Amino acid sequence: MKIKSILSIFLTFVLINCSNETTKSNDNIINLSKELNISEKKVVESSKIFGLELFREMVNLQPDSNIFISPLSVAMALGMTYNGAANETKTAMHDALAYDNLTSQEINEAFKNIIPLLSQIDPEVNFQLANSIWYRSGYPILPEFININQNYFNAVVDELDFSSNTAADIMNMWVNENTNGLIEEIIEPPIDPLTVMFLINTIYFKGTWTYEFDPDNTFESQFHTINGSTVPCQMMSLTSEQNYFENNLFQSVDLDYGNGSYSMTIILPKINVEVDDIISELNQTSWSEWTNGFNKIEMSLYLPKLKLRYDRKLNNVLKTLGMEIAFGGAADFSGITGSPDLYISKVKHKTYIEVNEEGTEAAAATSVEMREYSTGIMMEINRPYIFTIREKNSDTILFLGKIVEPIIEE
Repeated sequence: MKIKSILSIFLTFVLINCSNETTKSNDNIINLSKELNISEKKVVESSKIFGLELFREMVNLQPDSNIFISPLSVAMALGMTYNGAANETKTAMHDALAYDNLTSQEINEAFKNIIPLLSQIDPEVNFQLANSIWYRSGYPILPEFININQNYFNAVVDELDFSSNTAADIMNMWVNENTNGLIEEIIEPPIDPLTVMFLINTIYFKGTWTYEFDPDNTFESQFHTINGSTVPCQMMSLTSEQNYFENNLFQSVDLDYGNGSYSMTIILPKINVEVDDIISELNQTSWSEWTNGFNKIEMSLYLPKLKLRYDRKLNNVLKTLGMEIAFGGAADFSGITGSPDLYISKVKHKTYIEVNEEGTEAAAATSVEMREYSTGIMMEINRPYIFTIREKNSDTILFLGKIVEPIIEE
């Protein structure tokens, strides 16, 4: 379905910008903004900057499609990978991830402290984050790289026979378990013989609304798509006091989960304002200005129920953000093996979200696939090509073709 308005900008790492007003009180709630030190706040800001840029670029690549990403999941997977980068590759990843003047030690320590805070901040919300590293049996990985990611990212590290038919299943079972069954697989078999490592992050979120929608008030309605047509939807309705903000471009509401430490921020363009016009204005400064403008008001809210699965390869968008060197022959990940013989072959991202009267359930998984440079000739038919079918003895050409796009006709 092509959606005209973005139903939610679900940025789990924007916690320090959320309203401090809640409708429930709980002495066990951790005040995240007071718990973070300077470096940790910088990492939160860096992840927010990276996430907003990532979101904006993905919208540019798919302007007429649903987009749903987890910036935190991508940042975590790339954060582990960053620990193996060196020289120009490390600089490129540092800049793309918006780490500013942070050192590797500060970044790692910040992630180590932030991970448990996210799961403990609201006992009414189920938030789980897991990291893992899987490498080919017998491949020489530096112990320091493994130790850093175990100590700071709490990563499960396992040596695995990638040539086995069960290798992908083992990793996918881990992903499935750590997303509560919402994302069943992210590794596609068979595993390429040159692939030596997968770095995977998973996130699971389940929160009930502070003010739940009454299912009896849900009704059939129409949603206006980007091309001017309408499609049916199940519209939930609620009248209550909510965090609200409005300017000349949009209306916005901030819906709390649980005790109010997590929320869903929804931005609805005004009539005759395109959603892309708002996205073009979306950056660190505008986001802070908008989220700081919320005030409690009594309002009537109508929100479509939603269930969405999203699957995207992130190679191109990460190259656009400045990480191109990490994906090719000039990559230097000598921090993983001791020699610059690896590159990132694929960054894959999957998400799931369901929004209903009770609340929201969402999950994300990000895998970074590392390959070894081929020691011999390598030919990957991934661009337009010519082919023939011929009889070799007489060299008679039976068929001759040019392929610009491989299409499977039914």
